[in-house]
Amino acid sequence: MVRKAPEPVLPPPATTLEGREDQLIAAAMDLVERRIAEGTASAQETVHFLKLGSVRNQLEQNKLKAENDMLSARVRDMESRQSSEGLYAKALAAFKGYSGEEAIDMGDDEYEDL
Repeated sequence: MVRKAPEPVLPPPATTLEGREDQLIAAAMDLVERRIAEGTASAQETVHFLKLGSVRNQLEQNKLKAENDMLSARVRDMESRQSSEGLYAKALAAFKGYSGEEAIDMGDDEYEDL
């Protein structure tokens, strides 16, 4: 008599697409892990995980992370510059108004930013 493995208890499907994708990826990883342990994994499955463990892949992942960090820093810098330029413009307008070059035309909330 052949004994059948018990059916796995699956969690309910996630409510978001990202969550569902994560669940499916985890299930696929579990399946391939089981196939590798049993020696029934395809060459494609085996090569995929060999590549993931390579030094080259780790370097590429580090490079991508560094590039992502650099882009995030550039965005923060650009946002900071825009904010500073706005403050400088308001300050110059106020100074010109104080010196009599032009009238001060600042709205109610503009004094709060200076």
